[in-house]
Amino acid sequence: MTMQRGNGSWGTRVRAIGLAAARGFALALVTLPGALLGFTLALVSIALVPVGIGLFTTPWVLTGVRAFADWRRVLAAEWSGVRIPSAYRPAPKDAKPWTRTYQMLLDPAVRRDLRWLLVDMTAGFVTALLSAVLVFYPLEGLAVAAGLWRPLAELGGGYWYGFVHVTDQASALAAGALGIALLFLAPLAPRLLTAHFRLTRAVLGAGQGELAERVRVLTETRRDAVDTSAAELRRIERDLHDGAQARLVAMGMDLGTIEMLLDKDPAQAKRLLAQARQSSADALTELRDLVRGIHPPVLAERGLGDAVRALALRLPVPTEVTVELEGRPDAPVESAAYFAVSEVLTNAVKHSGADRIWIDLHHVKEGAGMLRISVTDNGQGGALITAGSGLAGVERWLGTFDGVLAVSSPAGGPTMVTMEIPCA
Repeated sequence: MTMQRGNGSWGTRVRAIGLAAARGFALALVTLPGALLGFTLALVSIALVPVGIGLFTTPWVLTGVRAFADWRRVLAAEWSGVRIPSAYRPAPKDAKPWTRTYQMLLDPAVRRDLRWLLVDMTAGFVTALLSAVLVFYPLEGLAVAAGLWRPLAELGGGYWYGFVHVTDQASALAAGALGIALLFLAPLAPRLLTAHFRLTRAVLGAGQGELAERVRVLTETRRDAVDTSAAELRRIERDLHDGAQARLVAMGMDLGTIEMLLDKDPAQAKRLLAQARQSSADALTELRDLVRGIHPPVLAERGLGDAVRALALRLPVPTEVTVELEGRPDAPVESAAYFAVSEVLTNAVKHSGADRIWIDLHHVKEGAGMLRISVTDNGQGGALITAGSGLAGVERWLGTFDGVLAVSSPAGGPTMVTMEIPCA
């Protein structure tokens, strides 16, 4: 029983070594040409972005590179148990070419893919090929010793196997002995294949620097969220103090005066009653406006799509709204998206000089899901995300929800502001 278990274990090891060699050879055949082709096409396509051609070819090329990298992730998990998580941002399929190209080039995972192609065509190719060479090259030495040396020696001047020059039977046996010696290195083939995939993980996976940057960004967005909340509370307190509260205090004073004048001067009392009634109506209007600024009733009752449509109806510029949402996002995400759209529309009306605005809201299902909103106007362009601007405030606000904002606004227009918020 012990012998059988030993033979079974030995046979399993032999099969594992042979399988690793075959897989390494297959990888070597694909790695060098695939990585070289992908890297060359990516460089050429990105270089053509300024002249316009790359705007259409770059997303296609980068999508192909992503598929090549994802295929390698699958092989790493299935062949060596090396897990390489995919962390791509959802590709904006429906966006304009410039916006889609810009957002893909900003994706850190795409930049890692390009670095990986360089590594894959060099060190990756070597590690994959070595896992095959450690098995097949010793077998070649044994084949030379078994008689393959005769046709090889006739190829003019003999045949070199390693450092052995094979010209006759004796040198062929020496080549066989060298093959047997090299065969002891064959068990390293599975380890080399694993090393190949670990190298892939080291380049494709997120590094410590990126994780540290991620922590820094989260810290900043949390601080921005706290500052924004504090500023919003101060605004509400100021609006209450200067608006509704002042009117209610004045109304209380008028009512006290009316009480004293009711018997002495009924006419004056009636005038003060009318004034108090107007003050109460004004206070109610201000309170409604304040509540609408905190959380619009239409947003709570009808959802984001109808709230944005209602927002568009109040604009002085003709606005077209397209909504493709199958359900409702979480309330915080919905509120953030509404106020972001409101700020972007305010900027467009004030500064763009546009006579037409288009708003598009839809949900991207790829990955964990993304709420994508684009606001486009046909104005004069030149919009920038600068410190203190409304767009910078929107960017900070979206960052609280791990969202992003991208602006495409060449001189002369049009201007397209794209916002994305992670959303199931």
